[in-house]
Amino acid sequence: MSQKNDTLPLILALLCSIAVLGAGFWWFSNKSDFNSILPSSDNQDQVTTAANQNANHNIPQSSPVTEFTAPRNVPQGTAIAINGSTSMAQINQSLKKSFQQQFSGTQVITNAQGSGVGIKLLQQGNIDIAAISRPLTAQEQANGLASVPITQDAIAVVVSVNNPFRRGLTKAQVQDIFRGNITNWSEVGGKSSTIVRVINRPSISGTYQVFKQEVLQDNNFGNSSNFIIMERDATTPILRALEANGISYATYAQVANQQTVRTVAINGLTPEADNYPYQRVLYYAYQEPASMAVKSFLGYALSPQGQKVIAEN
Repeated sequence: MSQKNDTLPLILALLCSIAVLGAGFWWFSNKSDFNSILPSSDNQDQVTTAANQNANHNIPQSSPVTEFTAPRNVPQGTAIAINGSTSMAQINQSLKKSFQQQFSGTQVITNAQGSGVGIKLLQQGNIDIAAISRPLTAQEQANGLASVPITQDAIAVVVSVNNPFRRGLTKAQVQDIFRGNITNWSEVGGKSSTIVRVINRPSISGTYQVFKQEVLQDNNFGNSSNFIIMERDATTPILRALEANGISYATYAQVANQQTVRTVAINGLTPEADNYPYQRVLYYAYQEPASMAVKSFLGYALSPQGQKVIAEN
């Protein structure tokens, strides 16, 4: 009887030990499984770095984000086709010349038919890079497009040098002119004369879209008889059409050295000022995953040498 009483506690102690060991094993296994779904410290650093880069650029980016580095060599026969924003036509040409000189046997083919055309051709696979003067939309990103900021630019409000209006405008006055609420120069401090021509770009223009969003605060342009919509997104025809009573807008780089027009100060600031109100970012868009040709050209454009070429425009 005494032996049975001694055995029972031993059996119970053994069962308790097995239970404790089993619970410990279960906890350890589940902890390992939980940790396995978390990013490692290395992966977390990569995610944080990409997020910080996107936040600094303040633009939407598709995922994954390709990293571009300056190429040391580019194979002969490499060809890159670029089309898009007229605001970037000079940048494209300057980078083309410098890139082809740096890497003999390469070819850069450029055109400038507007940001909308560039995006369309890129999605169709007809070009390698779209030069755009606006951020990509969420839908364009969902379709596999990504973009990198290339440089910053200003949108200038311009009149002919023959225009008797010699004053500046406020942001509110610019809005009212391009929405059709102000139709006479006397309403903005000039002599009494009708604003005969308010010249607008086609809606495929990235500059048009940025102007509508940033300057007009997403309000519509006016549509009265003095509003003229150009058929092509090209700056030269717009400047020629200004005449003595017209007003329009263009990327500052394209009008800075023009002898037939002058820029209008906005809130007392000219486009050269760091705090000029109408500034925007210019981008190169590409299809993910980026080809080696695209990586080479964008790596060059973003390199110190490429940025120097862009700054000299």
